[in-house]
Amino acid sequence: MTFVALATEDELSEAVGKRLLIDAGYKLEPAPLLRRNGAGYLRSKMDSWCEMVKRKPVFLLTDLDRTVCPAELRAAWIGNRKPSENLVVRVAVREIEAWILADHQALKTIVGSRGSLPVDPDSLPDPKQYFLRLIAKQARREIREELVADAGAITSQGIGYNARLSHLVSTVWSPERAALRSKSLQRARIRLRELVHRMPLN
Repeated sequence: MTFVALATEDELSEAVGKRLLIDAGYKLEPAPLLRRNGAGYLRSKMDSWCEMVKRKPVFLLTDLDRTVCPAELRAAWIGNRKPSENLVVRVAVREIEAWILADHQALKTIVGSRGSLPVDPDSLPDPKQYFLRLIAKQARREIREELVADAGAITSQGIGYNARLSHLVSTVWSPERAALRSKSLQRARIRLRELVHRMPLN
């Protein structure tokens, strides 16, 4: 078993990161779990991640948000540092919700089978808002009340949002299916498979 430090922005990203490590096809154990609220923490600790990776692999997962592209974000965060190739920095385009939206089969357990689902979630300017509005429009009442809180013109997440979606990710969501509709997720899976191939066989 190989321990991989998992650094994420929030509870939902952490659930996705864990699922991707399981999906990588080797005994990768996410530990320690390094989570705070927001990307600022992750970026501020880049020196720590570069040092930690000398002892164990580090998988850092963040959202693209308003940055132009993942390559620009990684370049800005890493700067002049020369980290080991075992520091895997992956970027969800534009938010982790896009990766969840990419698995239509899993998504239908939340929003039902009515209506259309996004063919290219990576192209959505605000995947989280899209997801919340989809839930508000199509999901059963008990799910809507748990996941969505109406706040005027902007739909915001309900109190059960992270817990319910984290459970979905760990039980139903398939990275393999989702990667068919998300190029950023597909690249993340490839990088993790490359990490596995560098691991010594026990």
